[in-house]
Amino acid sequence: MRARDTHEYSSLKSKWKVPRVIKSFFRSKKWLRWAYGGAILLIVLIYAKVSLSVKLNDWYGDFYDLLQKANEHSVTEFWAGMKLFMYIVIPWILLDTATWYFTRVYSLRWREAINYDYLPRWRNVSEEIEGASQRIQEDTYKFAKIVESLGSQIIDSILTLVAFTPVLWALSGRVEIQYLKNIPGSLVWLALLVSVGGMIISWFVGIKLPGLEYNNQKVEAAYRKELVYGEDDKQNYASIPKLAELFMGIKFNYHRLFLHYGYFDLWRGLYFQFMVIVPYLVMGPGLFTGLITLGILMKVSNSFDQVRSSLSIFINNWTAITELRSIWMRLHEFEKNLDKYQRQ
Repeated sequence: MRARDTHEYSSLKSKWKVPRVIKSFFRSKKWLRWAYGGAILLIVLIYAKVSLSVKLNDWYGDFYDLLQKANEHSVTEFWAGMKLFMYIVIPWILLDTATWYFTRVYSLRWREAINYDYLPRWRNVSEEIEGASQRIQEDTYKFAKIVESLGSQIIDSILTLVAFTPVLWALSGRVEIQYLKNIPGSLVWLALLVSVGGMIISWFVGIKLPGLEYNNQKVEAAYRKELVYGEDDKQNYASIPKLAELFMGIKFNYHRLFLHYGYFDLWRGLYFQFMVIVPYLVMGPGLFTGLITLGILMKVSNSFDQVRSSLSIFINNWTAITELRSIWMRLHEFEKNLDKYQRQ
């Protein structure tokens, strides 16, 4: 291989280097069982929970049909429906509790892996790194906590899509709207369209938020640093004019952040409220013509919401994703400084 090719390969390899927040957990022999064994256990738990959600969706259809034609059924059938509901919901609650408990433990182990990867490298730097304590303590905590929530939701969304897409596809045959009834799986395509469209719009509406969150951490860190120095030496640090100047930076940045979150929240609120009525707009007319029953309408509404929510996971968690992107930027910068200032 020529020298130029070798240099280009090395540059490309360096550019795509796996961050230590990932490598410290998923490429460490010490954490191998937790990283992959724990992930498999989480998938199994979430799969079992989603399977019960499908059963619950079927129950909704049967039960609302029962209510619609109550004069044709006995009260014994009503109580049998309630009993079946409890048989589905109680295991679902137990599985949900177990899933969240293990997810929290899993994220703590991930944080522990990152922590003990950073500490010896931080102690070996030749120069002090600005905000190192915050990166090691606060950002690793926030990173693990957000990944805990998002990771389980992403797995849940994927499995929910796998389970509910065939259900929604089959229910699409009941659509009576002119432009949709001749399209196979029209409800699935509609859910995909509104979800992807909403995500693209959300990306542009909230494009400035990660940078503002990143700047917010910088001004907060500068203010906190001055206060910490002032605890030991109030003569030379933490004067009122200096603190007032730093706090003005915090205030200015927060006002910008609130403004951008304001119009993003306005868009998100409009989007979510519109999504509530979409399945009723599509299927509601069929209820009045007798084409569908109330049970079918509720099954469509629930299935559409499950598929749409799974496809819209990034919109549902945009604030958390924005914070995670900001944390990722800070930890990436911290890792670069750790590599830069390592003692040989």
